[in-house]
Amino acid sequence: MLKKCTCLLLLLCIIPLSGCGDQRILEDLGFIQTTSYDLLPDGKLAISVSIPQADPETTAKREVLTATANSSKEAKMIMSRRTGMLLVSGQIRNVLFGLSMAENGLHGHLDTLFRDPSISSQVKVSVVEGHAGELLIDDYRQHPRTGRYIDMLLEKEALGQTIPKVTLFNFARDFFDQGVDPVAPIIKKHENNYITTNGIALFRDDRYVTKIEPQDALVFAFLRGKFRDGQINIELSEPGDTKENVMFSSLISSRKVKVTRGAQGVDKVTYHIKVTGTVLEYIGDARLSNDRERHELEKRISKYISKKGDRIITLMKQHQVDNLGIGTVVRNRVGYAQWKKMNWRQELQKLPVECLVEVHIKDYGKFR
Repeated sequence: MLKKCTCLLLLLCIIPLSGCGDQRILEDLGFIQTTSYDLLPDGKLAISVSIPQADPETTAKREVLTATANSSKEAKMIMSRRTGMLLVSGQIRNVLFGLSMAENGLHGHLDTLFRDPSISSQVKVSVVEGHAGELLIDDYRQHPRTGRYIDMLLEKEALGQTIPKVTLFNFARDFFDQGVDPVAPIIKKHENNYITTNGIALFRDDRYVTKIEPQDALVFAFLRGKFRDGQINIELSEPGDTKENVMFSSLISSRKVKVTRGAQGVDKVTYHIKVTGTVLEYIGDARLSNDRERHELEKRISKYISKKGDRIITLMKQHQVDNLGIGTVVRNRVGYAQWKKMNWRQELQKLPVECLVEVHIKDYGKFR
């Protein structure tokens, strides 16, 4: 009987102890929200992290740590020795790469993030025009938590189609797929203490090569696929002419890509884009209530967007990149056996690609 009581007592002591192996108290954890990477001239990495503060006894809204190391994991070890919190990566929302890092190639650093099981594949990837660490470290008067400021800015702009929403998964998918190159939004710090989006970075494999200017970003979105919502400002007047400006809003865009085959392979690729929207603002002489004049305006807007699309494709050909995924459409049309025989980057240089845009004004306001 005594032996049974002793065993029962030991069992009762062991059960609560088994749950004490890995206790993590919330106040003691440093949840990394945003991290930045910059390549230094000596080849080392300058890595910074932004950690929201949960301690009610401090007035600071966040803690920023910076380290110089040969790898991101080494930098994390160095930073952990500088804080009283246990650094964890499970809440990372954004990864920022400085321009020098993006030009050198991102695959190795993204691969490190993918290997960490605590980091979500939905973490957003962005390129910073300049030094990413400086943008993250700086304080912005109206936005005390810089990491949250960046995250909300990217989410909002992606909803308006001015930048693509690019995650670790999106970037890796386009990097490994054949016939398409990755893209990423570009953000920039201004001297007047704010951050803005500044176009779209175009990559060849994992290296940044050129960008789409902010004013052309929505046309790039038309070419990439269908979407709802967004707005575009269109200046139709030439220098010296009477000013004519259209703010086109509530956009609905659809896209079809036609591949024309010939005896020697692919003869031509044609983008058929349909855009429907509301004229939110119009400055000019056309009377939108008049059907003929409104249809003439639709044709001029169509021609404007078509020219912009042609320039984007010409830019990609100049830099031998395919960020629209033209090669993916061609591959699916000609078959994999013929695709494997192609050197797609060279084929794209001589392949005619045409943009045909059809614009429809569905509404132009109450004023007639």
